[in-house]
Amino acid sequence: MTAITSKKLQIAVIGGDGTGPEVTAEAVKVLKAVSKLEKFDVQFDPFDICGNRYLQKGITITDDEMAALRRYSSILLGAIGHPDVPPGVLEKALLLRMRFEFDQYINLRPVKLLPGVETPLKDKKPEDIDFVVVRENTEDLYTGVGGCMKKGTPDEVATQTAVYTRKGTERCIRWAFEYTRKRNNPKGKLLTLVAKTNVLTFGHDLWMRTFQEVAKEYPDVKTDYNNVDACCMWMVKNPEYYDVIVTTNMFGDIITDLAGMLQGGMGVAAGGNINPEKGGCSMYEPMGGSAPKYTGRNVINPVAAINAAAMLLEQEGYTKAAERISRAVSVVTGTKMKSQAAGKMGYGTSEIGDLVCENL
Repeated sequence: MTAITSKKLQIAVIGGDGTGPEVTAEAVKVLKAVSKLEKFDVQFDPFDICGNRYLQKGITITDDEMAALRRYSSILLGAIGHPDVPPGVLEKALLLRMRFEFDQYINLRPVKLLPGVETPLKDKKPEDIDFVVVRENTEDLYTGVGGCMKKGTPDEVATQTAVYTRKGTERCIRWAFEYTRKRNNPKGKLLTLVAKTNVLTFGHDLWMRTFQEVAKEYPDVKTDYNNVDACCMWMVKNPEYYDVIVTTNMFGDIITDLAGMLQGGMGVAAGGNINPEKGGCSMYEPMGGSAPKYTGRNVINPVAAINAAAMLLEQEGYTKAAERISRAVSVVTGTKMKSQAAGKMGYGTSEIGDLVCENL
């Protein structure tokens, strides 16, 4: 992204369910503080889209709301998921709909162990766990192609078809090469394709062929390949090997949760659903979910939401502001917080936001 010196940044804010509004409030607080330091204007427009509204009115998201959100380049999301709403209802109607209709074809998941944050990997330090997963976000098993026959009988047949296109595959792979080049890892630029070409011999063959063809245009980027099961093994054994991983939608969904635990848990993990095209609408969110049992108690960890805000700024071109937030978060996790677990941080949710602001 090209650095931006001044303009008005308009952000749509969806606090959502459970603790989502609480962590989002801290991310907004930090964004306001850093905008003053970096001297740019930022405006936050709230959208009441959540499980409570669905329970009261039967509305997930309207076409008018979708049209309004499309006009923003960035959405900051807290969490979607309500214990009284059946699983999948809100996720499909809100998250998947936005990913598909806004063509957010890149899911970006930085995996970075912050100072002071515990990892389940013995003797691994922040310099050992610092890589990025680029996940294709609009194809594969998530397209909803499939069906059911003789449902509820002993002869039931269910199919779920993975869909891969050359266009969808290539644009994701090409974006990953560009990102690897810009990331410019001092240990060497390395892009690893994760798939399962030895078994999934049609769709993943398309991924491999496309990866090899696009790689010819990036001679400065070293390439590698892992079967997904091997990646899960090596990610735990030698996370320091990885720089950038590019992978399919389904496998990306799985390995990013593993990666999230390596970086200290979902309380610090953030992700972006990105449409990189000009005029595209992207959405940034913490990965921890709505955590309803902690709602309103001021004990939930807002670091992931604040990291999501830094991602938003980076992709919008406010690189210096994003770096300020990242450095401040590292100071807070490394010198202030006792733990990343809810209720054990040594501070309340709002106090963590204040500490980040103080260290910008």
